[in-house]
Amino acid sequence: MNLDRSPPSDPSAAEPTPARVVPARRAEALRRWVPIRSLGPSDRGAIAQHLLALAEPDRYLRFGQALSDEQVLHYVEGIDFSRDELFGIVNRRLQLIATAHLAYAPGTERQGRTTMAEFGVSVLPQVRGRGYGERLFDHAVMHARNRGIATLYIHALSENGAMLHIARKAGATLEREGSESEAWLRLPPDTLATQFEELMETHAAEFDYRLKQQVQRVGDLIEVVGEVREQLLRQGGGSARQ
Repeated sequence: MNLDRSPPSDPSAAEPTPARVVPARRAEALRRWVPIRSLGPSDRGAIAQHLLALAEPDRYLRFGQALSDEQVLHYVEGIDFSRDELFGIVNRRLQLIATAHLAYAPGTERQGRTTMAEFGVSVLPQVRGRGYGERLFDHAVMHARNRGIATLYIHALSENGAMLHIARKAGATLEREGSESEAWLRLPPDTLATQFEELMETHAAEFDYRLKQQVQRVGDLIEVVGEVREQLLRQGGGSARQ
């Protein structure tokens, strides 16, 4: 996602192909289900930590330019959670290991509703190859469909093969111009099934997150108890020697 670039004003000119939302694809997604949480203002710190952990080449692929730490923090502070949607995958330590940004494009309104959104994603190097980018993409597609978005737009460097592969696999129309590529994916309308699926995934992901929080708190408590015990043993040993 290029921070200084506005999406094209006429997405229909690219004649995007419809998303290939087929039962087999959804069944496969369910088999490899990963809890994906919606992120909010309280998650800015985790988002910043995630993006700062990306090396310069990864930031270049994610944003179309190699952002400094200061620019990354400025980007995070500028996220408008009242307009855009962010999703994330966390590990057992509650570290944000993959995140996606679904930015609703201004100037694409129709009948009072925004009809196009731009998708951007980043995954930490140590967990790549597990399909997290594709899972976040599928989740964003479902989320966008349920909000009446007609077109999903992806702007990526042509060397970002992983992102372009995800878009191509979903049936997106790709256009390449020099070092940059654009992908357009026309989304079908939402259904009762997609609404229900998103509701269930949201509740399951939140339950998973709360469970991980409780496990971490118990672990922290055990660690504190262990430290206190060690201190008492050391003090007791010193008293005995005296």
